Parts: sequence; C-alpha cells; structure tokens
Amino acid sequence: MFKTLAAQTKQFKTATILTPILAGLEVVMETLLPLMMAGIIDNGIMPGNLVEVFKYGAIMIVMAIASLSFGIAAGRLAANASAGFAANIRTAMYENIQTFAFKNIDKFSTSGLVTRMTTDVTNLQNAFQMILRMCVRAPMTLICALVMAFLVNAQIASIFVVAMVLLSCLLFCIIRITMRLFDQVFKKYDALNESVQENVTAIRVVKSFVREDYEKKKFNTAAENIYKLFVKAERNIALNGPIMMTTVYTCVLSISWMGAHLIASEKLTTGELTTLLSYVMAIMFSLMMVSMIFVMLTMSAASARRIYEILSEETALTNPENPDFDVPDGSVDFDHVTFSYNDNGTRPVLKDIDLHIASGETIGIIGGTGSSKSSLVNLISRLYDVTEGSVKVGGKDVRSYDLETLRNNVSVVLQKNVLFAGSILDNLRWGDENATEEECIRACKLACADEFISQMPDGYETHIEQGGTNVSGGQKQRLCIARALLKKPKILILDDSTSAVDTATDARIRQSFRDEIPNTTKFIIAQRISSVQDADRIVVLENGEVNGFGTHDELLESNEIYKEVYESQMQGSGDFDEKGGEA
Repeated sequence: MFKTLAAQTKQFKTATILTPILAGLEVVMETLLPLMMAGIIDNGIMPGNLVEVFKYGAIMIVMAIASLSFGIAAGRLAANASAGFAANIRTAMYENIQTFAFKNIDKFSTSGLVTRMTTDVTNLQNAFQMILRMCVRAPMTLICALVMAFLVNAQIASIFVVAMVLLSCLLFCIIRITMRLFDQVFKKYDALNESVQENVTAIRVVKSFVREDYEKKKFNTAAENIYKLFVKAERNIALNGPIMMTTVYTCVLSISWMGAHLIASEKLTTGELTTLLSYVMAIMFSLMMVSMIFVMLTMSAASARRIYEILSEETALTNPENPDFDVPDGSVDFDHVTFSYNDNGTRPVLKDIDLHIASGETIGIIGGTGSSKSSLVNLISRLYDVTEGSVKVGGKDVRSYDLETLRNNVSVVLQKNVLFAGSILDNLRWGDENATEEECIRACKLACADEFISQMPDGYETHIEQGGTNVSGGQKQRLCIARALLKKPKILILDDSTSAVDTATDARIRQSFRDEIPNTTKFIIAQRISSVQDADRIVVLENGEVNGFGTHDELLESNEIYKEVYESQMQGSGDFDEKGGEA
C-alpha cells in the first residue's frame, strides 16, 4: 500500500525530499537559540558586558531569520507537494475507475467512491503535509532539546525523561481509543453521502410523494451518527491539552526548585536555568505534537486503506495478448452459455443458453422481471464474461477481440438512460465525436427524435440539464437511441429502451430500423408483445433459461407463456409480469 501511494508523489519528489531537510534546519536553529540566550545572560548581562550582549544578540537575529526562512520555505514546499500528491491520487483513482468492468463497479457504491475521492483524499493530503513537516520537526525538536538539556545539566534533564515516559503512556492510551473511533467514522461517511446522493437524484419523487420529512430524518440520523463519533474522538483528543499543561507546569516547578538549589550551590548558572526552562517547553510541546501526529496518521491510515482498495482494484476484463481488431459481421452465437455474477458460480442467472443469430436479424427478447434479459445481452458487448460456454460475434469469441473495437461495433441502449449536461448535439456525439450535424439529424430521424427537437427554441443546440431532467422519459429514450445509432454498429441492443414511448412511435422506430439499417443485427428487449411481434425471431426467457425461440406465429402455436402473455395484452388486462411470470 505504501509503495502504491508513494508513487503518486511523482513530479513532487524534489519538494518531498527538501521539505524535511528544511524543517530539520529550522529545528537546529530553534534549538541553538536558547544557548545564545544563556550566553547573553551569563556573559553579557550578569557581568555587565554590553559587547557580549550585542554579539550574542546579533547571532540570535541571524539564527532567527534563518529559522524563519527555512520554516517558510518548508511550508511552501510541503503545501505544494501535498496538494500535488492529492491531485495525483484523485487522478489515479478516477483513471482506474474508468477501466473497471461492470463486475468491479458492482463492488463499490457510488457514495463510497465519492467519499474516497473527497474526504479520504483530503485526510491523506493533510497527513502527507504533516508527515513532511511535523513528523520531522516534532521528533527532531524533541531529540535535539533533550540532548542539549543533558549537555547543560544531566541532573535536571533527568526530570524530562521521567515526564516523557509518563506522558507517552497517557498519550498512547488516548490514541489507542481514538484510533478505533476514527475507523468507524469513515464508514458512516458513506451512509451520509448515500443519503444526499439518493435524495438529490430522486428529488422529484421525494416531492411528489411528500417525503421531505422522512428524507430529512434519514439524513439527520446519518449526520448525527458521524457527530457522535467525532465528539467521542475529540473528547479523547481534548485530554491532550490538560495532560500536557499539567506535565509542563510540573516540570517547570521541579526544574525551578532544583535549579534554585543548584544556583545557590554554584553548580548551575542563571542563564543555564533559563535555557533548561526553554527546553522543557520545547520537549513537552513536541510530545503533544507527536500525539497529534499519531491521531492524524490514524485518521489517514483508515482513508489510505480505502483509497488503496480503488487503486489496487484490477479490472475483471482485460484485452487478450494479441487482440482481434476486425469484427466481420453482426452474427451472434451463444454456445451453451452459463453465467453467474458470483465468482464461484453457485447461483447462475443464465443456464445453458444455446442461441444462434444471423447477421442482420431482428431478435425480440421477452421475459418477466428477473428472467435475466439484460444479463443475456450484456454478454454480447462483453460487459461481463461468461462463466461457462462462449459468446461469439462475427464467428469469433468476444474474449478474442480488442474491447474498444468490440464495443464500438455493439451499440447498447441500457434500461437506465443517461444524458449529460450539455447541448443535444454534445450528447449525440457521445456515439461519434466526429459526427456532422447532418449525421446527427439523420440518427434522430431514425429514432423519431427529430420531431420534438425541431420544435425546441434552440433546436439541436438546446441545453440538456444534468441527467436529462428537462426532457421527458420518452424523449430521453429516443435521444439515447439516436446516440447509439451514430456509432454505426453491426449490432444494436435496445434494452427495454422504448418503454416510455407510445406504441405508434415505437412502431415507427422499428419500421425505420427495418428500412434504413437492414444489415444491423437488432436485439429488442421489451415487455410489450407489440414491440417484438414483427421481429424475425423471439426469445422467451424464464428463470434464466430459454423457454421458447421462434417467430411470433410459431410461439403462439408452441409456447404457452408467450400465448398467455399475448392474449392478456391483447385483451388489455395485464402484461408479462402479471401473467407469464406465473407459468
């Protein structure tokens, strides 16, 4: 994990190396300043020698300026390195997420990914900046001050050692308790982000069902959980201050008492006592800083593990060593395919599927909810890999193709249609970034989208809001179909993507497909028999198995499920889920 995260320093290695060096030089200057003060007192003020006062004073000014310069330079470099480190982590995470297959995406919630990209990265950024400066500064100050204290007077310096041992034990107990609390906090952040995301995405549903109070309560619960855990953690951290100050003042009193006796016996000078009192503050506050570093590192360790999960996640789908870049045609063969979302394959959602579709055919697919219609077509563009058997496109196993080549030849309009913020043309050109406006218009005419676009004030330059909230469900579906057509695919898959379109428009879309793209193999998943009855052949799925495969007329004669659904829909009394699913 450390190696993976450290690699993200990349172009900031120089700043990463220089910052601790400059912080160390800053500490050296600060550690020597009390000695100069002792020199002023013992060699200048006590004997009344102003020359020595000015000499030591000048040295102190130079050292103070040097310390300040080192500190400023270290701070700037640390800020630059930590900000760059965070930017590189976010970029690396985002780039790796883009390589994920559907199987990888299924492992992480959207809210969890958002938390990792924001809160977790910020925690790691703050920890990295602290590591560069404080993790050098605090221990080095502690060691240097302790060494100098022993050089001044070993007897009094032993008080520091006792205080350090006691303080370290107390701080260790505090940190240990706090670590467990912070581990729990970040799990609660996912729940909070999930609540926000779900509410904002479905705000129209929330308002239409007047569920604002319920959503507020759910959010407040998630926020309250984080609040309680943070309060618990901060209460423990807050103990650092009183413990530290008690230790500091105890040391000051002990040193003053012992120092007075030593000065009286002429074993210690006034300047040396002043120096020791300066060092006690440096040592104690360094210890407190070390404890805060441990708390910050504890928080960042939990975040680092979550970030590493994303960075180390390897895509479940990869290109073969020598990928095929040529898709001959749109023929599709399911050769005894079994598929399971689980790695062990104990619960297959598709079982022994054996179908052979010629290039240019129109294939209808119907089945009840949960019959694995979407799972079947997802295998064609290799969004998932089969568990057993093989899927062939153009006579070749899909696993032999270059993934980009395969998916450019298989255009999918998924159940959940998504439009992005931008103009209609911007959205259409997701299908082909180089498509001309004429090509976009032709695709929209095929998808029966041109008719409503032309009525909009800005036409094809009309701005689409994020998620397509300013167009209807049917309009969104037709735009997504047009976008898919711009890829000029050999295979077109419509996954229940005309469900929000009226039957007349649905029929016109299918007619335009027959007339304009006859050589494209078309898979149409639908719940309405009318959407698939004129297909060349129809697949009836039930519980992940092929229950029937043939033309509309053949299935009416031979398949009870298809016949029952057809009759129920023609009578207007139900659909597949209500009737066919029971057979």
